[in-house]
Amino acid sequence: MSYLNRILKVNSVFRPKLLGIFGNYSRERFAKDLMAGIIVGIVALPLAIAFGIASGVSPEKGLITAIIGGFIVSFLGGCSVQIGGPTGAFIIIVYGIIQQYGLQGLAVATVMAGLMLVGMGVLRLGNVIKFMPYPIIVGFTSGIALVIFTTQMKDFFGLAMDSVPADFISKWIAYAKSAPTVNYLSLLTGLASVLIIVYSPRFSKKIPGSLIAIILVTAVVWVLKNYFGISGIETIGDRFEIKSALPAPEPVAINLSTINLLLPAAFTIAMLGAIESLLSAAVADGITGDRQNSNTELIAQGAANIITPLFGGIPVTGAIARTMTNINNGGRSPVAGIIHAVVLLLILLFLVPLTRHIPMACLAGVLIIVAYNMSDWRTFRSLLKNPKSDVIVLLVTFFLTVIFDLTIAIEAGILLAMVLLVRRLSETSNISVIQDELDMESDAERIADNDKLVLPKGVEVYEIDGPFFFGIANKFDASMKWVGTKRPKIRIIRMRKVPFMDSTGLHNLQSLYRLSEQEKITMILSGVNEKIREMLVKSGFADKIGRDCICSDINEALAKAGKLLK
Repeated sequence: MSYLNRILKVNSVFRPKLLGIFGNYSRERFAKDLMAGIIVGIVALPLAIAFGIASGVSPEKGLITAIIGGFIVSFLGGCSVQIGGPTGAFIIIVYGIIQQYGLQGLAVATVMAGLMLVGMGVLRLGNVIKFMPYPIIVGFTSGIALVIFTTQMKDFFGLAMDSVPADFISKWIAYAKSAPTVNYLSLLTGLASVLIIVYSPRFSKKIPGSLIAIILVTAVVWVLKNYFGISGIETIGDRFEIKSALPAPEPVAINLSTINLLLPAAFTIAMLGAIESLLSAAVADGITGDRQNSNTELIAQGAANIITPLFGGIPVTGAIARTMTNINNGGRSPVAGIIHAVVLLLILLFLVPLTRHIPMACLAGVLIIVAYNMSDWRTFRSLLKNPKSDVIVLLVTFFLTVIFDLTIAIEAGILLAMVLLVRRLSETSNISVIQDELDMESDAERIADNDKLVLPKGVEVYEIDGPFFFGIANKFDASMKWVGTKRPKIRIIRMRKVPFMDSTGLHNLQSLYRLSEQEKITMILSGVNEKIREMLVKSGFADKIGRDCICSDINEALAKAGKLLK
């Protein structure tokens, strides 16, 4: 173990939290992790079943995902308290992939997503993914919540429908047409489940409301069915054949054609898995005071999504609600997550036959509450008061998620956010041309009490204020055209307020240098920071302009200009 620790210290990309607990892990710590793991396992049971069914697979596949995926995430993960498994965010993605490409297509897409996640971790992209714009996260999360709510209407109302359309609008049209077929027993079952979940925290905060609802409602429906002959309420057993065993692993066939076909879906699974798991870990860190290794967490999530499909599972990610349950019940190490997976395995092996009696309307009620909590409508409403650019990103992501799919929503949301960011940055960047005197009143480069710095005759100064990148190329070109009518002897480019420069900015500098050279004007750079100076050296521009013409501040630049003028 010590040898392995030495290796992992060298490689900071992959350092599982589990390996760091053995030095001071006590019996008291294990007792707390054991209790937390048991409670989280019980909490995860109804959610795993509900998420599995809502995703279009059988109930035990949801459990298998929570068992195998949850174990791998805890065993290899970079967050001490993260609980992995199926989540509501993946329901619409998984359901859509199954409808279009079947279970084998889902397995291929999930494995590809797992490989992408491992690649993200190895390339140290964990911190970059955390910078996903918040309006995008809220937009697609709220959109997913609305879609999940929509998918549960058939079971909640017990509608007699042979099939449910895939897209959002067609679903509601089909529901409206099937409204006369409402099964009021199913509706009462669903309503009872929702009410129990909502009001159970008043009586018990330890036992989750979803579990209480499933136990009570299932017991009542079983009594009504077996002693009163009421059999109009559909149960899991009426729709699915449940197997109480871990299946043998089966290979997933990946070839070039399936990669091309399923790449967009795999990318969506990978991005959503990365965002949700790292957000969950960040929330956990804020409560426990620990610090996650985001790259290790991505590698663990990737490994879970590579292995779980071999056993018929669906995509895995960090689950915020179950992670919070783990923390609130005393879990502070990956041992709690491993115990949660063991508890679910025991339930799968010995208690799964009992789940066949759970009413479908009850599970629909559980998922409706999940969708409500997931919607975070208060945050959505507050974001509508933000700047217009944020509101546009929020609404575009939300409506694309609801009307089309999450792949389009995330891609469009990121693209739109980038465009608006470039626009905002370009608005804050300015280029001014000064030919008479510089105002030095609030300038860190001024000498003594000189509020004004008079420029020698034949010297002009370009003042660039803000990032020098492709977003201000038009501004720079416009300034060059204006200056083209002037004929100074020396042109100083003042860059003290330029935090970074991209290749377009470098190209603009080179263009200005060529123009200046044609007009026999000497060009001097002033206030260049170290990163930009390094870029100029690597590109060869520093040697072209002359390294002595790259000055640290305006005073040095003017001194250089004075010598050249003489």
